[in-house]
Amino acid sequence: MFINVYTISVLFSIVFLVAVIELVRSNKLQEKYSILWILMSIILMVLSSGPAIINKLAGWLDIKNPPSLLFLFGLVYMLVYNLHLTVVVSKQSEKITRLAQEIAILKEKEKMQ
Repeated sequence: MFINVYTISVLFSIVFLVAVIELVRSNKLQEKYSILWILMSIILMVLSSGPAIINKLAGWLDIKNPPSLLFLFGLVYMLVYNLHLTVVVSKQSEKITRLAQEIAILKEKEKMQ
């Protein structure tokens, strides 16, 4: 039995989508972070559902091996998502620093009273 890359990609997308939904359901992943993962799974399923879509996109982008476009899509998505998470971590780091400073000020005020 021969399984092509499109079938594997669709199966992976379905398993990944179910895993993300299960993580949200069990409160291990917040909904606001799951939206991008769910979106990526759906887009990958659509792109993998028929070779015609991926072949046409690969032709427009002059990619000789159309299944490579799936991997390129995954790589670009991971880079964008990594940038998004870096922005979130940076904002949280600033908030933590501000909170630590405010706590230190409150403790100093408490000592003076």
